[in-house]
Amino acid sequence: MNHDTWSESQAETTVTVDGHELSIAYRDEGEGEPVVFLHGIPTWSFLWRRITPQLADQFRTIVPDFVGYGNSDRRDTFDRSIRAQEQAVANLVDQLGLEEFHVVGHDIGGGVALRYAAQTDDRIDKLVLSNATAYGSWPVEYITSLGLPRTLEMDADAFRERLDRAFVDGLERDDLNPEWVDGMTEPWLRADGRRAFARAAVATNTNHTTEIDYDIIDVDLLCLWGTADTEQPVDDGRRLVNDIGGEIVALEDAGHWVTEDRPDAYRDHLEAFLTE
Repeated sequence: MNHDTWSESQAETTVTVDGHELSIAYRDEGEGEPVVFLHGIPTWSFLWRRITPQLADQFRTIVPDFVGYGNSDRRDTFDRSIRAQEQAVANLVDQLGLEEFHVVGHDIGGGVALRYAAQTDDRIDKLVLSNATAYGSWPVEYITSLGLPRTLEMDADAFRERLDRAFVDGLERDDLNPEWVDGMTEPWLRADGRRAFARAAVATNTNHTTEIDYDIIDVDLLCLWGTADTEQPVDDGRRLVNDIGGEIVALEDAGHWVTEDRPDAYRDHLEAFLTE
């Protein structure tokens, strides 16, 4: 599925973040137990293109674009931090009538899921975290370097090159699919893309994960992690399992973009965990 087809399949609703009414785009497909999939930075829901369509025959898959990302609201009027994204996701799942559900989070999507799990009781049943932001391991230099006013003035070609490198460098596989890079970068290459990226980057606040009380999180946890990630190392997954309980599956030959490096193995482990 290419990014145009993915976008065409999205629904839209309005969520409230810090008093702002913001549009949020999301895919909602399948029947069965609901599973909410949360992407990170600088991705959007298209991150899950090789995972959620194949699971929709067993689960109700709900895959939003964070506010400020993808096809969701990108106006220059609101916070894009993990704290703010938690509000948006909480509002979305309430609107969809989800009382209990599973969550799969990658990168800052994992941080959003952890904050939500720490502040709610009995809403998240099973939690899957993949190369997730936690504790004080983030943000990374690549993101902070673009969270500056000068990003808005960057030459378009130079900006595109910086974007491409993030998605190429985070992969372990050699057979790079251009559809992957084109799909991931497309939202940031729109007219407001550089501003949207800068606003998302500057909103990365380490305090929003260091302040979490990990010991009180009560979920069935799987850390499904690409081992070659140097920015969000697999040791963070082991630490999460030690603090919360659960298990870790370390996928070899996979970097930060574990869902793209090892989609079949990722999907198999995820499906087994959600159905056990």
